[in-house]
Amino acid sequence: MPNRAISIQNCDIHLTNLETRMPFKYGIATMIRVPQAFVRVRVIVDGNVSVGVAADLLPPKWFTKDPEKPVAEEIGEMMRVIQHASQLSIGASGESAFDIWREIHDKQSEWGANENLPPLLAHFGTSLVERALIEAVCRAAGAPFWQMLAQNRLGVRLAAIHPALQGSAPSNFLPRTPLERITARHTIGLADPLLDDQISPDSRVTDGLPQSLAASIQAYGLKHFKIKVTGHLDHDLDRIEQIARVVTENAGVNFRFSIDGNEQFKSISDFREFWEAIARRKNLKEFLKALLFVEQPLHRDVALNEQVKEMFTGWTDRPPVIIDESDGDLDRLPKALELGYAGTSHKNCKGVFKGLANRCLITWKARQRPEEQFLMSGEDLATIGPVSVLQDLAVMATLGIESVERNGHHYFAGLSMFPADIREKILKHHPDLYRKSAAGWPTLNVRDGEVHLDSLNRAALGVGFSVDVEQFTPIDQFRAKV
Repeated sequence: MPNRAISIQNCDIHLTNLETRMPFKYGIATMIRVPQAFVRVRVIVDGNVSVGVAADLLPPKWFTKDPEKPVAEEIGEMMRVIQHASQLSIGASGESAFDIWREIHDKQSEWGANENLPPLLAHFGTSLVERALIEAVCRAAGAPFWQMLAQNRLGVRLAAIHPALQGSAPSNFLPRTPLERITARHTIGLADPLLDDQISPDSRVTDGLPQSLAASIQAYGLKHFKIKVTGHLDHDLDRIEQIARVVTENAGVNFRFSIDGNEQFKSISDFREFWEAIARRKNLKEFLKALLFVEQPLHRDVALNEQVKEMFTGWTDRPPVIIDESDGDLDRLPKALELGYAGTSHKNCKGVFKGLANRCLITWKARQRPEEQFLMSGEDLATIGPVSVLQDLAVMATLGIESVERNGHHYFAGLSMFPADIREKILKHHPDLYRKSAAGWPTLNVRDGEVHLDSLNRAALGVGFSVDVEQFTPIDQFRAKV
């Protein structure tokens, strides 16, 4: 355990409103405008001040997926959980970043339960404070996140999350060095055009970035894809067949894809019927051989019910299925593995230390039972710069997750909406990760379907420069435009 005394001196929140370059339909919601929150902590480490910043979009209809709740109310709830975690953090102290995170996490859990908030939503706030804290501690140490974990200088106690890992450290399960590049798994949103000639003149984007699936494959050299489904068989069959044709004709032979079930099914039997109907289509037989996994087909209300185990046991040729939205608290992955799921996803918004422990547990399980398939995927919520996507990729690289859903560069016009100093800094400090678009603003640099991470891996938690959050609006003055 590290012998540093760490305390959080202050925590503040600023926000800005952003607009997409094209609608992103990802389930029961279509994102057109969305706030982005920046959380800044001032931390005392061995008597010295260090500052960390984290950021994330406030995406509607993901943390709760309540079709009846107004979007403005959902955004208000997200702001409230961030504020509460921020307030909990002020004055928190401990011997390690992990100890402070756990204290905040447990208090936020108790408050969230009393407020009848689902853990996934409550700990969105925890995760933002956690990321800012980790960055501050890494900056104080002058070492990147992956190196801090390799030496366990963040004080991680894996058994405090998963008792099966008693006596283990992160270095027992993680790659010795972070990945130098990841494969960008391109999201095909439910409303995305597949071909340029499907784009009507009034919805055509003229910012120089590709819009259709075919154009994106050509522009970025894409080879991994994420297909979202609605749960309506006839519609989804037609859509998947169209996607299969476009991918096969444009991406060559070595492509892979995942399917996002979007919580559209109420039982495993419903999903099995849906899946077997797809598998029976002769013209999809070869395409389905490229499947990576299916993500969260069951609604979170039923996904971890005991009946799932019996249904999985009786379905021996099922595809690999992982949880995503069901992974709301620390004990969810062990439960899912017990029921027969292959693993879970990582998103920073679900928690860095939790994701780390989950990755270690999955690796431990794979070593214990090599005849079975266990996996952790990297997923996205339209994560963008100047902070969020960099921190997310830094964690993915450290965890060794090679195929990561990346979609912010597709639905947002790079960093065109941010101040000039931020645009200049990201091009200067991360020339491998960002490139200047034809319009002059930075956009994610996807080459041959990959994103290069060298500059990220040298930074504290991915971000190689300081972000002045005071350029944005303090939370008590902010009003979301939805």
